[in-house]
Amino acid sequence: MGRRQRRRRKENAPTATSEPGATFDYPDAEGNVLTLRERLTPGTVARYRAIEAPAAASTDDLWQRRGEFLFERLAVSWTIAGLPLRGQGELLGRYRMADAETRRWVRETVTEHVRRHQPELEAS
Repeated sequence: MGRRQRRRRKENAPTATSEPGATFDYPDAEGNVLTLRERLTPGTVARYRAIEAPAAASTDDLWQRRGEFLFERLAVSWTIAGLPLRGQGELLGRYRMADAETRRWVRETVTEHVRRHQPELEAS
């Protein structure tokens, strides 16, 4: 196989960003919209299941880590007061700074989304 043919294959190969897949919008009571991707990849599911707590961590710590992991992997954007957040760093930072009520809504939304679109994954 020649160099030109390899280059053409590489240029025409689908990438992870070329076909993002289905997304779903979830509005809250204040009009903010959380957009989640439909499914996790098999590799991400394996990493989620492998999350373990350190010896000194509590059950609550493990629950928090798993919830943050799901949010980080599923969240595509979050529009708050008309300002869209799209970068993973922005999304995770906003989630970590959110008040208790907002974090609860996000957790419940992500859990329900996983139940609906990826029932084989137990969202804890």
